[in-house]
Amino acid sequence: MKLPHQAHVAIADGTSFVLFRNQGAMFEPRLIEEDKPELEVTNFSAGSRDGDQIGRMLGRTDLKELGHGAAVAEWLNAKAIAGEIEQLLIIADPKTLGEMRLHYHSELRKKLVGELDKTLSGQPTEKIEKAIEQA
Repeated sequence: MKLPHQAHVAIADGTSFVLFRNQGAMFEPRLIEEDKPELEVTNFSAGSRDGDQIGRMLGRTDLKELGHGAAVAEWLNAKAIAGEIEQLLIIADPKTLGEMRLHYHSELRKKLVGELDKTLSGQPTEKIEKAIEQA
């Protein structure tokens, strides 16, 4: 995958969120972690549209985790609208990414250079860089 120099990379799941910046070349990313974003998880209606009744019954649908995904999207929206993010790659587990997509602002959509539906939270930076190269 092409990742432009200076593009941001957001890594998220239902409980964590890390933001990186690509200091490397387009096909050879070198990620540097940015300051840890401060989230305000207030959207507890996130996931209420989740029609997976069996998932809810078996405990696979956690509204707190989906609310965290919504909060990540809202934080990224604010940064995109303010012009603080110009190019963005989002990497999140499939469920979190699906929830985040429901909350993307049109300005954030314009700045997306890609999405990866992978669980890479907590992984070493080298593994994340490799996943981006291979995408």
